[in-house]
Amino acid sequence: MMWSNFFLQEENRRRGAAARRRARGQPKAQMTPECEGKIKLALLLTSVGATLAVLAVGTEFWVELNTYRDNGSTVCDAAHLGLWKMCTKRLWQADVPAGRDTCGPAELPGEANCTYFKFFTTGENAHIFQRTTKKEVNQAAAVIAVLGLAVLALGCLCIIMVLSKGAEFLLRVGAVCFGLSGLLVLVSLEVFRHSVRALMQRVSPEPPAAPALTYEYSWSLGCGVGAGLILMLGGGCFLLLTLPPGPWSPLCPKWGQRAP
Repeated sequence: MMWSNFFLQEENRRRGAAARRRARGQPKAQMTPECEGKIKLALLLTSVGATLAVLAVGTEFWVELNTYRDNGSTVCDAAHLGLWKMCTKRLWQADVPAGRDTCGPAELPGEANCTYFKFFTTGENAHIFQRTTKKEVNQAAAVIAVLGLAVLALGCLCIIMVLSKGAEFLLRVGAVCFGLSGLLVLVSLEVFRHSVRALMQRVSPEPPAAPALTYEYSWSLGCGVGAGLILMLGGGCFLLLTLPPGPWSPLCPKWGQRAP
């Protein structure tokens, strides 16, 4: 309801301004080529952030859990997980880089067993190396990430409407959406970090004994960090293009006048 009222008020304002221009015999305003080019350039920047965000949310290399190699065996265990899925792998110690004390990295070939988390279906916690996830924190991280993608899609739609329909007022809405989506992605990463710490602390007392573990954040989380920063930067660029005339006005000459 809030968004529909906002769009209705802006549309009425735009129609009123057009009616006043016609009454005074003024030509209709349109976007200048310089401003359109800068909007497309900012949209290209945000598209890079959007790609990284989708890649981060959709992959399961947010964190790697590694056991120690000194186990008296020719194999060792490692795992990697993301928002929706976890994979455990049994690696040959001969494949692990020399000088590395722990098993990994998880990208090495080995016997893999991947399963999706059941947080949103049966509500069960996952068990990894005799440790138990804290599903409430994992659920929060996933929901915030999906919400960030939804706001990102809304921002893209607003900018497309600006370029195709000339809806100038949507430029500010798109700027807010991109900045908010970047912030939500970064918040999701921080919540996920808390879920990893909770996982490491929730050791099962039942036998067999839990193996000693180390963890390291992987490339999916790096993509998320880059996506959040780029989206916030893109939102700032769009916001600059909507500011009233001032020292920054050469960034985007305001809507020009269509030739009569």
